[in-house]
Amino acid sequence: MKVRLGIGISTLPAADSRGFFDWVELCESSDVDSIWQTDRLVSKEPFLESLAAMAALAGATERLKFGMNAVVATFRDPLVLAKQCATIDWLSRGRLLPVFGVGTDNAPEFRATGRSAAERGRRADEVLEIARRLWSEESVTFQGEFYRYEGVTIAPRPVQQPLPLWIGGASPAAVRRTVKLGTGWLGGIQTPAQVAPVIAAIRKLGAESGRPIPEDHFGATIVFQLGSTEESSLSRAFAARIRSGGGDPTAYFALGKASAVLERVAQYRAVGVSKFVMIPLAQSDAQLLEQTRRLAAEVIPVAHGWND
Repeated sequence: MKVRLGIGISTLPAADSRGFFDWVELCESSDVDSIWQTDRLVSKEPFLESLAAMAALAGATERLKFGMNAVVATFRDPLVLAKQCATIDWLSRGRLLPVFGVGTDNAPEFRATGRSAAERGRRADEVLEIARRLWSEESVTFQGEFYRYEGVTIAPRPVQQPLPLWIGGASPAAVRRTVKLGTGWLGGIQTPAQVAPVIAAIRKLGAESGRPIPEDHFGATIVFQLGSTEESSLSRAFAARIRSGGGDPTAYFALGKASAVLERVAQYRAVGVSKFVMIPLAQSDAQLLEQTRRLAAEVIPVAHGWND
């Protein structure tokens, strides 16, 4: 399995667009595999809109791949979503890595827009089915519970055929969705022990249904901090994990020396993960750049050297 490490941001640590693009340029000039943008439409904290950010990256980079970790399909119109992804993949000459989820039942977008969280899985399934077909078929007709289309065509279609369609989530429904519609799976902030049974379930269902997910199409998200483990950003992250009832925060983060980060990557690799979204605990431009430089210099050369 080909190990690859990308880097992502959750809330926006850059103070302005120049800081963001300085970070992008650093990633482009290093061996960072890909850049990832968390999807959040309603928040007091700053988040870039994922698809708009991907479009900017298509023009700002030549080598990097980039993706969304993960776009909540429930909140997106399927025709617009499919057209946006196709356009971005075409502009970037095939470097888009789209990942989709259904959102949590307490996501602020449901309350803010008056949508039902109970129907989010069924709605997302229709969105993804329509988008997947629009990316590859000449004409799409669809009659569903939420969406109805007659003879829809989009052009240009994605350069990548098929366009990757990775799924997030760890529920039985997410497992079924991955096997039915997806080409890969990306875990959230979960421990290796939590990721392992999801990968096993996807493999089992894929084998039973005759639609296996490729062995190197399983990913994980790792929050990391290289160097000091006593900064305020780390304290806030630990406090948030404790408040969410997630158990021991140290089980979710990779902290300290490069060897500790590599050890955590290896733990995920042992349960079948080969693609990684590394999210630095950064609260400023300077921290984001420092953590990215250290990841590129101290961790990525070793991890990419593990490739079989």
